[in-house]
Amino acid sequence: MTHMELARVAQAGNEAVPLPEFDTIVVLDFGSQYSQLIARRVREAGVFSVLLPWDTEWTDVAPLQPKGIILSGGPASVYDPGAPSLPAWIIREDVPLLGICYGMHLLAHHLDGEVEPAAKREYGPATIDVTQSCALFHDLPPSLDVWMSHGDHVTRLPSGFLGIASSHNAPIAAMSDGRRFGIQFHPEVVHTPLGRDLLRNFLVDVCHCRTDWTATHFVDSAVRQIRKTVGENRVLLGLSGGVDSSVAAALIHRAIGDRLTPVFVDNGLLRLGEAELVREVFDRAFGMKLIFVDARDRFLGRLQGIVDPEEKRKIVGDEFIRVFEAQANLHGPFEFLAQGTLYPDVIESTAPDTNAAVKIKSHHNVGGLPADLPFSLVEPLRYLFKDEVRDVGRTLALPAEIVDRQPFPGPGLAVRIIGEVTWEELDLLRAADAIVREEIDELGQSAGVWQCFAVLLPVRSVGVMGDYRTYGRVCAVRAVSSEDAMTADWTRLPFDTLARISNRIVNEVRGITRVVYDITSKPPATIEWE
Repeated sequence: MTHMELARVAQAGNEAVPLPEFDTIVVLDFGSQYSQLIARRVREAGVFSVLLPWDTEWTDVAPLQPKGIILSGGPASVYDPGAPSLPAWIIREDVPLLGICYGMHLLAHHLDGEVEPAAKREYGPATIDVTQSCALFHDLPPSLDVWMSHGDHVTRLPSGFLGIASSHNAPIAAMSDGRRFGIQFHPEVVHTPLGRDLLRNFLVDVCHCRTDWTATHFVDSAVRQIRKTVGENRVLLGLSGGVDSSVAAALIHRAIGDRLTPVFVDNGLLRLGEAELVREVFDRAFGMKLIFVDARDRFLGRLQGIVDPEEKRKIVGDEFIRVFEAQANLHGPFEFLAQGTLYPDVIESTAPDTNAAVKIKSHHNVGGLPADLPFSLVEPLRYLFKDEVRDVGRTLALPAEIVDRQPFPGPGLAVRIIGEVTWEELDLLRAADAIVREEIDELGQSAGVWQCFAVLLPVRSVGVMGDYRTYGRVCAVRAVSSEDAMTADWTRLPFDTLARISNRIVNEVRGITRVVYDITSKPPATIEWE
């Protein structure tokens, strides 16, 4: 099933949909910090995956025609009051199953096995010994290094199941009845070196999935679906100049040609020189007529006095729609509005198709959209992770300066200024941010930086320059390493680079007197400060 068909399932309930174009694996999320990583690992094996809340009903899963189900781990115990439980359809439907950690416990608990607290919690590296040959361990060595993270373990196998692996602390480290599998360890993390091979065995040897989920096949499928959805209508696209909206623009243009009208809005919340760069690159590389709108005063007026980040996001989302409405009146009519919404946006914003998840923050293009949206949405990237979007961009032959751009939040610098957004603070932040990016760019790809930027804090600090006392703002520097932005680690930048960044900001940006470095990973923090 394509991304856009999935969106219609979410929006229209049990509406009939065409047969899936790609074999699909459904990952049920029981609250593990690794749930998104499981979905990514499946896709890396060439199989499409969808991440759904653990309590999703079979009526919502059935249209996806899943070739297999994976149950994620989770922080709960199967005996905890109110703990997530195993949906009844998991046992009823004849679909291959892989339960990981808590998922294994649920499977055992809901059959006639037994789960008990282990003598001690096991967290970290372990070695398992394969005790029974089976499809899951096909072509893998008899001993595997794995990553454990559990407090409970299975002490009695369900009827019909065999123990297929054991470890020193978990005598039943894996179990199977030939079609359903449970494993105590986490194959999705890098600390299980052969975990991807194990997952591939489940996908190919157990579920018999085709491994044809590739950027090229996605583009072909998406083009067909866009044409089917849009028909002969016209599409207005909000272009930010970032990777997501640019790839969406190229993909939709391939599908419907000049019936796509891209609109770039300078909302005053962009990075230094960004508006000029976007116009230049777009004119040179895309071959589409771009409508440029200067809406800086409009956005800053709406944001005046606003300090709450959720309110900022909603205001920015609403104001974008109002600008697009005005442009539609000038250049329309348009029935559709296209956006570069990604899967992490959907997951974090708790859109209708992730209704059991906990909302982390609203994204301006998901939870921040107004209720009276006058367009139907076209979101061809809605079920892609960021690295998949970059692969699609390369397949569409977009220039590297677009495909390899750092992620930039839709609300822009509004969520990197902690507190009220003003012209003065935007100028301070733009100058500091340009220095941060310039210095880190000098390190090249070896630094492993996924995203780097400056944040302006709502505090002042005493300093001294020459013989004079200064009293100015504090700037935080953020640099993280990540694969898809769902999890991230702070980057260990060289001290010399940090020293240059600090020295340049304090000396070149009048009004900032102190620089600090953010060393918080995601989780527990998010990448952006707001």
